[in-house]
Amino acid sequence: MSIEPITGRYVTVDVGGSPRRIYFEEAGEGRPVLCLHTAGADTRQWRHLMNDAEITAAHRLIAFDMPWHGKSLPPEGFQTEEYLLTTEVYIETVLAVVEGLELHRPILAGCSMGGRIALQLAALHAEAFSGFIAIEASDFQPAWYDIDWFHRPDAHGGEMGAALVSANISPYAPEAERWNTLWMFMMSGPGVFRGDLGFYTRDESLIGRLGQIDTAETPVHFLVGAYDLTCTPEDAKRTADQIPGATLAVMDELGHFPMSEHPEGFQPFFVDALARMGSA
Repeated sequence: MSIEPITGRYVTVDVGGSPRRIYFEEAGEGRPVLCLHTAGADTRQWRHLMNDAEITAAHRLIAFDMPWHGKSLPPEGFQTEEYLLTTEVYIETVLAVVEGLELHRPILAGCSMGGRIALQLAALHAEAFSGFIAIEASDFQPAWYDIDWFHRPDAHGGEMGAALVSANISPYAPEAERWNTLWMFMMSGPGVFRGDLGFYTRDESLIGRLGQIDTAETPVHFLVGAYDLTCTPEDAKRTADQIPGATLAVMDELGHFPMSEHPEGFQPFFVDALARMGSA
């Protein structure tokens, strides 16, 4: 029998003038690290790092489910609206969680759409954070797929989403973690993955903001998997090159969901990234 050190609770914050009851998990003590999940998934992607004693000995890892994801319910009246994530709402939600949990300048670590919003926050609200770890992140990635396939009456959106992302998982990923990662997408609520991808594949606003990022004040470190087809190492490097002082590491045996698909392979890269974040 084993009880993990991860604890889960809820915090209610205000987003867009209405309450959002948000589920979050945390583990460890020390410098806070706020972790953002990918599109169509939830905080379970971070469970391995939150169980890593080497990391949690000096860091308090916190991961939360965005509204509509995991254990964070959609807002009241969701049945009458279409879910479409926007940069503005995403930023407001992250900042509301930082304030609601009373986090003092945490490190922000985000993957995929979480990495994209981390860069937006580095440009627009750097004062709220002490560093940014942008995982599988780039300035803009237009869709090479039809996002409407993930919310149709004649297709199972979760299974379609899992089929898409399966191409972005490294062949080095352990079989069990590959399928655990895919299961999270299979469980995604109707239209949620599509709504996230609307933000990820159509919002180009970060391109013009990269020059506003000041790494002298808040360090920015990119992590990108060599087997990522959605955000390739070339995409990440193109973006990092536009941010003076940003650093980048290519993870040879990893894909688009490194903390979930291959946590053992990802761990040393994440430990190195934390060390690059400077003093609290």
